[in-house]
Amino acid sequence: MDDGPEGFAEYVAARQSALLRSAWLLSGDWAHAEDLVQSALVRMLPHWSRVRDDDPDGYAYRILLNCYLSWWRRVRPREPESRELPELPVHDEGFVTVALRDELAQLLATLPRRQRAVVVLRYYHDYSEAETAVLLGCAIGTVKSQAAKALAKLRGHLTPTPVGQAR
Repeated sequence: MDDGPEGFAEYVAARQSALLRSAWLLSGDWAHAEDLVQSALVRMLPHWSRVRDDDPDGYAYRILLNCYLSWWRRVRPREPESRELPELPVHDEGFVTVALRDELAQLLATLPRRQRAVVVLRYYHDYSEAETAVLLGCAIGTVKSQAAKALAKLRGHLTPTPVGQAR
């Protein structure tokens, strides 16, 4: 059985988890995230010999973003979502971490696609404004304005927490 172009299987094994986390942050759904990563890797394979020595991560994220931004099928939840989380236990770090991760996913889901992509690239992947603009194929000013709008919207959803208390 042919493993494809040299080094591609190793790249996928090393970076698949990171791509999947990014796709989940973008889509908010694990199944959709897996589909996005699979689509991105399938699109990347024919170009592997050209990008493997240049910037395979940048290329992979660009394809992932393009797949996400043009995805015509929206995954609809089969059950109605509950916007209220149950009371948090007194102090369970694991539960608090999962609850915060869930809250982040719900907040990201309120953003339009392009704003969500900017937030994930700028603040999760720590790309510069210029790098984000290149990956999204837009001007730096667009990245700045989309980030500002997204952060303003996210701040509007957050409730202040007294100092020293867990959220």
